[in-house]
Amino acid sequence: MRSPAKNTRKRVASFAVAALVAGIPTCVASAAQWMALAGAQGPDLGSQALAFLPNELWIHAGDSIRWTHASSEIHTVTFLKPGQVRPPNFGPTFGVPVGCPGNTLDGAAFDGTSCVNSGLLGQNPVNNIGTGLETYSVTFPAPGNYKLVCLVHADMTGTIHVLSPSATLPHNQAFYDAEAANQGATLVSAAYSLRGLVNSENGNEGHTADVTAGVGAILTMTGAGTQTLSLSRFLRGVVVARVGDTVEWTNHDPTTPHTVTFGTEPADPRPPSLNVSPTVDGGRQAVIGSTADSANSGLLVAAPQDRTGLPQAPQGVTRFRVTFTAPGTFSYICSLHDDLGMKGTVIVY
Repeated sequence: MRSPAKNTRKRVASFAVAALVAGIPTCVASAAQWMALAGAQGPDLGSQALAFLPNELWIHAGDSIRWTHASSEIHTVTFLKPGQVRPPNFGPTFGVPVGCPGNTLDGAAFDGTSCVNSGLLGQNPVNNIGTGLETYSVTFPAPGNYKLVCLVHADMTGTIHVLSPSATLPHNQAFYDAEAANQGATLVSAAYSLRGLVNSENGNEGHTADVTAGVGAILTMTGAGTQTLSLSRFLRGVVVARVGDTVEWTNHDPTTPHTVTFGTEPADPRPPSLNVSPTVDGGRQAVIGSTADSANSGLLVAAPQDRTGLPQAPQGVTRFRVTFTAPGTFSYICSLHDDLGMKGTVIVY
């Protein structure tokens, strides 16, 4: 996801390397600190596991867990108070994260009475944006079952079971290492396989091409929370069209937003640009007549999942259409994931 500090971020390039980075002793009989991962990815960065790995651990009261940030996508390690309203991902200024409120120092304790938040892991501080941390530790002083969330990705959750010091733990660190590696590899592989879901070359009458603007899925691999796999790619990265044709982009990811952005990248990509208008079927549209033109779709994302007892969520906007009225080569990006390689081209003749 883009932020003012995205070009300064240093990342692990693949899940295999991330697993090595997270390597720790496998004997935990006397250890008070456990190790886990936040995220995983394929070598080309497009296949992302938006997941805590593993997302369920059993530990003793007084123990801590240290999460290693293991992808080029940003994440947070966050524990909210029971019943606390989840804050938005970013504030009025894009790139300035909203905490729970704020961030807490590495090694903070969580017992359910006040929230704990790592901030955006992996970003170097620029104007107080990001933490620069590649790892983050939380200590759990009291027994209980605690929900773990990422404030950037709504469906990236987990559970920490904290038992009394006299209780027998069901698993050791070696088990969690293997589980993290297996889950990460499974999610990354499944994301890569979604490349086969590319839209057909020819759309309906009046459309030259349909382009898949990202695709993903939500899984429950342990029963302790949800893990998301996401393919941050424009499937059919190069489209050839004629003057007067319309190209349509659709985000098929159930939870991860994307944009279609031509020309100058806006400081805040969340709203559509002024030259983008709504369509009668709930999408958005623009007309581009020069390679110098700019147009930003705004966030394209499905509606959040409805939950019983809460107001119905509004319909999401997942489609964006552009009509090209002049020849040329038009490059575009996803403003949130171009640093993962999510870019495309429309060639109009």
